[in-house]
Amino acid sequence: MNLSGNKGRLVGLTRDISLRWAETKEHWRDAKSEEFERRFMAELSASVNRTVIILDKLEELLNKVRNDCE
Repeated sequence: MNLSGNKGRLVGLTRDISLRWAETKEHWRDAKSEEFERRFMAELSASVNRTVIILDKLEELLNKVRNDCE
């Protein structure tokens, strides 16, 4: 299980989505755009940040288990 690789991929893809959203917002500026950003983009960012923290903790735990089993 390559958690650091998966974490990097998750962060990279989220960054790509955020960049594309920034481009989209240049052309889509109405109440629905603001709602979309609040409901989905803000939640995505918060969820990814929480997930990265959890993946770091999980990777630390897995490393400890590996070391303890050696």
